[in-house]
Amino acid sequence: MSSAGWLCLPGRVVLAAVAALLSFGVANAQSSASSETFHTAAVSASESSSTDYNYAANDADASASPAAPAGGGGQYDNKASGAGWKGKLAFEFGGGFNIPTGETDPYIDTGYQLNAGGGFHLTKEISLLAMYQFIGDGLPSNIASQAGVDGGNVHIWSFTLNPIVNLLPHHNTSVYVTGGGGFYRKVTNFQVNDPQLFCTYYYCGIGYVPTTVGSFSSNQGGWSAGGGVSHRFAGPYGDGKMTLFAEARYLDVLSPAILNQSPNGLNPTTIGEGTKLVPVSFGLRF
Repeated sequence: MSSAGWLCLPGRVVLAAVAALLSFGVANAQSSASSETFHTAAVSASESSSTDYNYAANDADASASPAAPAGGGGQYDNKASGAGWKGKLAFEFGGGFNIPTGETDPYIDTGYQLNAGGGFHLTKEISLLAMYQFIGDGLPSNIASQAGVDGGNVHIWSFTLNPIVNLLPHHNTSVYVTGGGGFYRKVTNFQVNDPQLFCTYYYCGIGYVPTTVGSFSSNQGGWSAGGGVSHRFAGPYGDGKMTLFAEARYLDVLSPAILNQSPNGLNPTTIGEGTKLVPVSFGLRF
């Protein structure tokens, strides 16, 4: 069997492309060398009679020739960073889902989350963003049963400061680490299915609408840490800033315990301290 027989079709295509590029590069190098030799001989032959003219022509050619673009191969030269403070502005928009850890499973259910923020690209490697996040989760049935209601939800919103460290800043596809901390507000809502009359053009009927009849709330600090994968769209000149990302974090909201308290006259309810989640986010950065 050939030594390259193990390669799949995409692998063979890549090898063929690499070989073609190498051949093209060698041919260009030889052509460039021949051109340079010819040009040197021509300049030497005419040097004694037109030295001043050649210098002026060379200066004009140098000033008229455009500079060769830097970088290549998917590298990021960060041209936008030299455009003043506006070029360093950073924005993020995303969302996804979150899963409670084993410690929090009895007190909070799975749900969704949305986030948005803005800040600055401090360097090619480090950005700093102020973030707003909203988390909407379900209320586990055991907590709803304690309070004597049909269901409920848990809402958490926060303002945090988050550094982002890009580990491969010169590549379009990279990995990064992030984290942060700040202010968190947690609200636990208890709901009953309230019967209401609904009518259409043809008939009327009874439907049930979840109605909040009690709640607990708390204000506290919290922190998160994690990382993700990003892909930067380079743009026509290699200076693009739009990045698609996917990340996961460990989030710890330092919420206090609630011991045998009655939300708005409902049955006494106990909820353990701490709210620990794993938010998974997808979105765009600029």
